[in-house]
Amino acid sequence: MNGQIRKVEKADIPELKKVLDSSELFPSYLLDDMINDYLSNKKSTDIWFTTIDQGKPISIGYCAPETLTEGTYNLYAIAVHKSQQGNGIGKKMMEYIENQLRENGNRILIVETSGKPEFELTREFYIKCDYTKQAVIPEFYEKEDDKIVFWKKLTE
Repeated sequence: MNGQIRKVEKADIPELKKVLDSSELFPSYLLDDMINDYLSNKKSTDIWFTTIDQGKPISIGYCAPETLTEGTYNLYAIAVHKSQQGNGIGKKMMEYIENQLRENGNRILIVETSGKPEFELTREFYIKCDYTKQAVIPEFYEKEDDKIVFWKKLTE
């Protein structure tokens, strides 16, 4: 695996949908609407990124600035194709986006995830990436599905 991480390009969309379908992060048909502004608006401050292996995207990441904040971004999505999970790609993606944000003068990255038991490995992943659990919002997503908020300061 060459593991080059770069910003998403329009031609990546079909392979990114395969990543989404394999990871079950969210339904792949939603991607077109979600990424449209990023692809069509040169002033967009959203960041979509992917890992390339053998010329094809095998991961997807998406973060955007938090409204009414200064230098705070929220990581809304990160996924690795199921066949590539467990190879350190997710950690490299987190390092990539943290460095991108830091280089552009941003201060904080927020990550939110579900409190359901099936998201335990996801929560452990963020802790291993040095994120601090900051909040639990009960029943945020639906009954018995809390939102867990993680935080990391990017600058000193």
